[in-house]
Amino acid sequence: MTTRHHCAALLACAAFFSTALPLHISHAQDASTPAAGAEEGATILKKLTVKGNRIQPGSVADTPLATEVSQEELTEKQVTSFDDIGRSVDAGVNYSRADAGFNLRGLSGPRIVTLVDGIPIPYLSNSARQGAFAPSNANGGADTFDFDSLSSLDIVRGADSSRAGSGMLGGAIVINTLEPEDLITDGRDWGAIFKSTYDTEDQSISGSAAIAKRIENTSVLFQGGYRRGHERKNNGDDDSYGATRSESNPADFDQYNLLFKVRQELEGGHKIGLTAERFRRDLDTDLRELQGPGRTYQIGDYDGRELRQRDRLSLDYDYEAVSSDAFFTAARATLYWQRLKKESGTDGSTSLGVPYGRNNEIENDTWGFNGSVTKDFDAGNLSHSVRASLEAAKSDWSQYSFGLCPTPTTCPMLNNQAEVPDVDSKTFGFTIEDEIDFGNNFALTPGLRFDWFDYKPSTGGGFADNPGLPIFGAVKDRQESQLSPKLLATYDITPDVQVYAQWAMAFRAPTIDELYSRFYNPMGNYAQLGNPDLKPETGNGFEVGSTFDVGGLTGRVSAFHNRYKNFIETVTTINPTTGIMEFNYTNVSEATISGVELAATKTFDNGVNLHASLAYAYGKNGDTNQRLRSVAPFKAIIGGGWSNEVFGFDLSSTLSAHMPDDGAATTFDAPGYGIVDFTTWWTPTQAEGLRIQAGVYNVFDKEYYSALAVRDVNLTAPSSQPRQWYSEPGRTFKVSLTQRF
Repeated sequence: MTTRHHCAALLACAAFFSTALPLHISHAQDASTPAAGAEEGATILKKLTVKGNRIQPGSVADTPLATEVSQEELTEKQVTSFDDIGRSVDAGVNYSRADAGFNLRGLSGPRIVTLVDGIPIPYLSNSARQGAFAPSNANGGADTFDFDSLSSLDIVRGADSSRAGSGMLGGAIVINTLEPEDLITDGRDWGAIFKSTYDTEDQSISGSAAIAKRIENTSVLFQGGYRRGHERKNNGDDDSYGATRSESNPADFDQYNLLFKVRQELEGGHKIGLTAERFRRDLDTDLRELQGPGRTYQIGDYDGRELRQRDRLSLDYDYEAVSSDAFFTAARATLYWQRLKKESGTDGSTSLGVPYGRNNEIENDTWGFNGSVTKDFDAGNLSHSVRASLEAAKSDWSQYSFGLCPTPTTCPMLNNQAEVPDVDSKTFGFTIEDEIDFGNNFALTPGLRFDWFDYKPSTGGGFADNPGLPIFGAVKDRQESQLSPKLLATYDITPDVQVYAQWAMAFRAPTIDELYSRFYNPMGNYAQLGNPDLKPETGNGFEVGSTFDVGGLTGRVSAFHNRYKNFIETVTTINPTTGIMEFNYTNVSEATISGVELAATKTFDNGVNLHASLAYAYGKNGDTNQRLRSVAPFKAIIGGGWSNEVFGFDLSSTLSAHMPDDGAATTFDAPGYGIVDFTTWWTPTQAEGLRIQAGVYNVFDKEYYSALAVRDVNLTAPSSQPRQWYSEPGRTFKVSLTQRF
């Protein structure tokens, strides 16, 4: 289906929304004052969750287990990449490069939900193209957005499917892109932001612009950004080819994003809108570590490429009421189309001069709907806030591997086929919860989530050429459902100090790859196989904690314990019938992850501030009693600074313990480290709206390693590189200019 057809369908739906919305819902007013013309004594509804400048009733992040990273904080911390979040914002957040997404509480990939404006980003994976086929690894999807397009980024922790549905075993990343009101200040009808950044970490330069205009009840926003750079530096110093190379491979990338929004306010408190978005990043790498003596490919003729792209169109509807006479307190709905594509491959020549290439492409097209309604009312001596939400989506999954091979018999066996079938999937989720206020500052929120999925794989197309299909059996349809209850209790000790305790269940459906992958290498006599009988993963999350904002001291403290059943992992077996070594997905009976987190900021009247963020977690495989290496070691961000209205600076240190030894002699256990960062900013009074910012990162040029990035590295393997190859960047500099109008 072409994009033109998508647009036509969405515009038709917009017309339906604008005419079919319930007309009896009352006109929305400012929540702080009675509605104009409203009767005296009308009940004013309680304050709704506010993120940035927007009201988001029923938000996924409307929970004490969540923290907001505002656009202002993203700017102050110079956040331009995924690694920056866990280095300067929150010690409990890490970036998982293998899964191309965030790691929360020891989990990543499909166990973390990522939402962009309420729309989930699916997780793409093809296990057959990992390991020996690492240059063709196209896993991920959650890394398809630009930080310059964000209004806020909310971090929701915990195993709780009632918040964001299937996949929220470790938490959720809730991304909110810019809205017109983020740029248009009071008393004006337009606004703009221009920003440019130079970062020596990857020698990148970026520029972005966002402009918004309001004409009566119509608002329009356009935002675009472009970034061009090179390889991410490490601390290696050997620029040779082959097994001795320790410097990062030379690389070039181009990245751009486009965002367009139009919002129309209607009588009765309704707002409808249309959103269009595109993100694309192209990366080309000279794979020098695989070239030359002792390697397979010719010097100067073996390159890797990577593409990640996300497109979406959505119709958006928002409603907010201020009077109890309204049928609903608030409502929100989104009808969307989204396409996610990841592609990775190589081109070049073997050491014998024979042309060679690989390409792995995974794509997901989704039509979906999500919506929620909230109703506040009193019953007897209790106050209730009932929220119901519904999500439904239809997705088409496809994967294909192309190969240009040294011999005519190799490619038909290993390439020019699909390792994962085309799958037509349908998902449905429904949540209902009721926040019951008992008075005396105590509230209980029981909730229940229902999830259902239906997968229908096809054995046609490229999957029909898969040699493993007749050997390992045909794929089959899969359908299953799950109920996930929860109970949250909160108590306000004072208006500024709240304690909470929550028990919640979580659910994750197996991925398409985990169920249906078929990769058979007859020459190597091994196979990577999905398991169509996998059980969904489930979790029980227990958490107690507190949030506070007292006398310039703000923060949160929490302790959690998550127990998971049917954890999906890969096991190696020898098939007794065929003698083939099989890598199979299977369910682990139990896994547990427990930990504590603390974050606090103290701001003094003289402009001095002190801040700290600490995170510790421990995970264990219940079957083997071994530590889960997806759980990061203890980490802390500690620092302080000073600022006034014109100038400010911050000095902070990121401290990490070593990765505990898992008993495997060949595994690289990253040592502990401590690095220091210094940032400063200036807003000259002579140029209104201008902000000049600079930072020095890893001030003392320390060599250090990310424990999660190297957790599977075997330094003794013939294919491994020297230790410094896996190191993080040394001293780097970042400079940015931001102009607001």
